[in-house]
Amino acid sequence: MPGSGSCTSIINLRFQEGSEGSPSNPAKFKNQDFAQLKDNHLRRGRQFVDRTFPPDSSSLGDLPNLSSRQEAQVKWLRPAEILKLQNNPNEAIFCTKGATRFDFGQGAVGNCWFLAAISSLTFRKALMVQVVPMDQNFNNHAGIFHFRFWRFGKWVDVVIDDYLPVMNNQLLSVKSKKENEFWAPLMEKAYAKVCGSYTDMNYGLPSEACKDFCGGVNMDYKLQEVHSAGHDDELWSSLSNASSCNSMICCGTPQKGGVLVNTVSSSGIVDAHAYSVTAVTEIYYRGSKVRLVRLFNPWGRKEWTGNWSDKSDMWQRVSPNDRAKCEDRDDGEFWMDVEDFCRHFSELFICCENPNFIDGDVNCQWQSQTYDGKWTAGRSAGGSLSNRSFETNPQYRMKVNIIDKSEKEDKNIVLTLMQKPRQENRKRQSNYPIGISVFKIPPGTTSGRLSINQLYKLQRQKDTQMYTYARELVEMHSMEPGEYLIVPSTRDPYQSADFILTIFSKTDAQITPHDEDDDDEDEHDHEDEKKEEGGGLVLPEVPTDNKKPEEETSDNKALRDLFNRYADQFGELKNRQLRMLLNDNFPHGTWNGFGYDTCSSMIAMFDVDKKMTMTLVEFTSLWKKINEYKQHFHRADVNKNGSLTDRELNVAIKAAEPEINLNSGLVRLMTLRYSVFEATTMEGFISLMLRLGKTTSTFRDKSTDGVIKFSWEEASLFPLNAIYYISFSRHQSTKRKA
Repeated sequence: MPGSGSCTSIINLRFQEGSEGSPSNPAKFKNQDFAQLKDNHLRRGRQFVDRTFPPDSSSLGDLPNLSSRQEAQVKWLRPAEILKLQNNPNEAIFCTKGATRFDFGQGAVGNCWFLAAISSLTFRKALMVQVVPMDQNFNNHAGIFHFRFWRFGKWVDVVIDDYLPVMNNQLLSVKSKKENEFWAPLMEKAYAKVCGSYTDMNYGLPSEACKDFCGGVNMDYKLQEVHSAGHDDELWSSLSNASSCNSMICCGTPQKGGVLVNTVSSSGIVDAHAYSVTAVTEIYYRGSKVRLVRLFNPWGRKEWTGNWSDKSDMWQRVSPNDRAKCEDRDDGEFWMDVEDFCRHFSELFICCENPNFIDGDVNCQWQSQTYDGKWTAGRSAGGSLSNRSFETNPQYRMKVNIIDKSEKEDKNIVLTLMQKPRQENRKRQSNYPIGISVFKIPPGTTSGRLSINQLYKLQRQKDTQMYTYARELVEMHSMEPGEYLIVPSTRDPYQSADFILTIFSKTDAQITPHDEDDDDEDEHDHEDEKKEEGGGLVLPEVPTDNKKPEEETSDNKALRDLFNRYADQFGELKNRQLRMLLNDNFPHGTWNGFGYDTCSSMIAMFDVDKKMTMTLVEFTSLWKKINEYKQHFHRADVNKNGSLTDRELNVAIKAAEPEINLNSGLVRLMTLRYSVFEATTMEGFISLMLRLGKTTSTFRDKSTDGVIKFSWEEASLFPLNAIYYISFSRHQSTKRKA
């Protein structure tokens, strides 16, 4: 939105310029390299098809507004094909004359929250170019585009093909006002890929998308509570400051009758709907100052009809300069005064890279540092302070040496805590209640981690400790010079999750890491002296393993590169990605390759951290095993027909696992379970051996005198349950009991 000033840029200490994940060098989402893919397809004269987000129903998802019959009618077409279908003679264009909020309107996906955020983004020209690279077009483009989003601590580059969902000859979702302009539908597709599908974009808050557009600070305000408490002046100050700092500002209306339905009220306001705030101003009306807010409906239509609306005669009683601010056109944009704004809207969201909008000090130079952390059940997931295990939570010590004494209760520290999702699809993600505890550390306290007894004696910075299920928690603090301890935690112990902690500090001083494991007093004294000379805030780095990595062999590098081509943004494989990797790169036998169930079982068998995903270390173990079993398969396949008979299967099992001694009946049973047409393929053999290997290992670890006993929970998790009777060479004819 047009602002009266601009903020100083924030100093982000997380990234060095050009490092991976920085704005200038975003990480490759799904490990897809846009430049390389585009160049390869141009040289081969082929159009790109994105197999990680294919143009089919799996990417569309189950849209609630469409029946099964309608979903079956959805086609995926490229822009040139769409224009041809519409008998439009114009050529497809990515963006004409710059992106604006009037370029698009909402479609069949319930993602008004996302489109309201885009509307706000269009006012931020520099940020818009960061998110939407404007050097893209349909000339010599190979059907491939890319967009950039901030995702959980780092920027990612998201690659897509240009297939778009179409129904009844029209774009299914975001519709461009200029029918041959496609930046908005393509951007929506890129974000749908990040969310997991188009359906996963149904319902949300604009603050989520705004965060993903800049990685900045989010603040939200309960409008009706603010207005009822008589804090209109403070609200107006926040709006004015946000406007001056060119923040992204959005808002939302409450549900009607507790139902999430977009009904249009008699006043023209849509219930349960997100809007963007595009301007704020003060005008004089009959000698009194009136505060006005301009809003935009991402539908591109349906406007407020009350005071100060487009057709309100109140505009005829203001100065010509003020009257020019209102344009009477049905474009979804309108003015209303602050009182009506608070009455009809429930929440206000403000997001900016720089926390300057909080107090309007646009000249202040903020610094930020971001830490990746995790809560691990049994190790570092201690829960709230009511649990003695609270001391095991990650701890961050910092020193504040400067505060602005001229401003009462100057908010000089902003803390944000965001938990990372473990599920890829946005609608399936669930959050634990999270909170931040802040303690004042008295002088003379020992360095390093503090015990629970020490923590109980510390002064807390907050009277009450609140926990939230929200994706992100934001807290502002006024901290006097001194040392503090920051402890992020889940409410309950034993809840494993990854998190991002960001500390914004309002100071020009140098920010340096604090080594909490360093017990050398002399070195600490020396470092303290240097920090006192520099002043400012001292922040710790998350402790890391200081072991030097072993020299990487060419084979290890090739395997890591293979893994990274298919891994998700968190460097992990799910069953779909593992299946694609194996079937694309593993020379399989006579049938259809590895199935989803098989890949899910593989992940479960090698899942050391119990996250139901496969890490590089786990994948390395799997890859070694399946290659080993592949060799045994080929040696046993005497007639080289790509499958094993009962006799050949028995030979292969004995060669792969000499400890296992199977009778003919068990071999027949296994052939029935893992074979096709009474012949065992390589895929079936590998699946069988992985399960047998797991069973053998479990039996060896838990058996006593040839007998194994399980608890009910262990029996439920045992890979083969009670199906097989396994004889070991050292325990002849011993029977496994569950």
